[in-house]
Amino acid sequence: MAPATASRRNEERDLALKWSNRVSLTPRILAVNIFALALLAGGFSYLDSFRSRIVDSRVAQASREVRLIAQALASATPERRDLLVLSLARDTGSRIRLFDEEGRLISDSRALGLRNVVLRDPDKDPWNQSVARFLDAMIDTVAGAERAPLYRERDPEHGLEWPDVRTARVTHGTPATVWRAPDRTPVITAAAPITQLGAVMTTVNARDITTTVRAERYRLGVVLAIVSIVSILLSLFLARTIVKPLRHLARAAIRVRLGRAREVTVPRLPTRRDEIGLLARAISDMSGALRARIDATEAFAADVTHELKNPLASLRSAVEGLGNVKDPALQERLIAIVRDDVHRLDRLITDISEASRLDAQLSRATFEPVDIDALLAALIAQRQSRGVPNDIRIRFDRVGAGGFEVLGEGARLERVFENLVENAISFSPEGGLITLSLRAEGDMLVVRVEDEGPGVPEEAREAIFRRFHSVRPQSEAFGQHSGLGLAIARTIVEGHQGSIAVESREDRLSGARFVVRLPLANRR
Repeated sequence: MAPATASRRNEERDLALKWSNRVSLTPRILAVNIFALALLAGGFSYLDSFRSRIVDSRVAQASREVRLIAQALASATPERRDLLVLSLARDTGSRIRLFDEEGRLISDSRALGLRNVVLRDPDKDPWNQSVARFLDAMIDTVAGAERAPLYRERDPEHGLEWPDVRTARVTHGTPATVWRAPDRTPVITAAAPITQLGAVMTTVNARDITTTVRAERYRLGVVLAIVSIVSILLSLFLARTIVKPLRHLARAAIRVRLGRAREVTVPRLPTRRDEIGLLARAISDMSGALRARIDATEAFAADVTHELKNPLASLRSAVEGLGNVKDPALQERLIAIVRDDVHRLDRLITDISEASRLDAQLSRATFEPVDIDALLAALIAQRQSRGVPNDIRIRFDRVGAGGFEVLGEGARLERVFENLVENAISFSPEGGLITLSLRAEGDMLVVRVEDEGPGVPEEAREAIFRRFHSVRPQSEAFGQHSGLGLAIARTIVEGHQGSIAVESREDRLSGARFVVRLPLANRR
């Protein structure tokens, strides 16, 4: 393996590794979608506020109920008091306890045989209960919910240890407190004073609130899990359809940048009609254009070398001969050859310099409206003022009136038509006619330059636009042209988004017609 090839492959490997270590689009796509799911997960916080509103409503209900129960018990006789406590406890679903003024327990619905408030449900699966309590604690922590105090029974002889009973005795109000059962269900206690008796306290385990919230949380969790799975799968699919082709294009671009354009096949993704497909085809076309430009540069360098060697060889031979030739006439001929070769080299270098810089200059040029009608009229007048050899006539035909403006560089476009006119003059016979016609066809401006010369063979109509390709009349001295005129003309026309071609004339057996098409400035 050559050292340069090994170094290039190592550089390509290092760049690929460096590129692969960068942050990919896949995590970013996942992060965006997961962020949206996090907003959906905020529904758990809504459930906490929903639970708080229900608990507040039940607290207010407990306060109203205990007030009504106190009024009913205040009017009952001692003989009917236990029956009334049992009946009210059964109707309200709460545990009712009656305390005297010293805080001693007088009556209890549980002692009377009604066990309607159970803090631990033996029918529930302990495992499920543990999982549910763990989820409750975790979500309450995340949502920042206030944690209620743990419910614990007090000594029946010390009823004033209950905060609600003590507050009711002091303030004569109906306070209520929310407690937390061992299974994290809310326990609501409320108390109300009874005149000349003491206080009554109700206890209810609002298990239905926790059951409802857990059921809604379960449904929301199932929806969130399904949406999460679908979102992740869609994100991975989206990342695959976006990231994978972009990786292929990036690697191909790296290989092209490393100078391996001829070895790289950029995927065109013909089945994709989206922006990535357009990008792939644009990069593929760009790579092909770059490859063609590299080939053209190499061919141009080879042609330049070949074209410069001929006059240099002739010049070297003439200079060497001057030292050995004594005949003045022969020396004068050798000096004329030297002079012609120097002029030829100067012409070649000037044209080569212009041809090599033309693409870059056109890419930086600022195009302005150019009136082709006025440009051609001035060009013809200037050429006729210098004199046209062999009595050749030049005629200018316009089809239509005005509106012949194109966007471009006037000096460059003048060079195109000047080359075409000079080419037509050199091929026209004595007394021949050169016709320039100008017309608009749709959104294009068409300029035709016709002569009455021998014409261009069909097989050579493309070759004459190549660099250094020159087919000159037999009467013209060798080396008068560099062979770059038509190549420069095509480069300028294509730089103006136009085209140039050569055709046969329909009205005569001989003659050539050069057709230049340029987009009009006012086209829609």
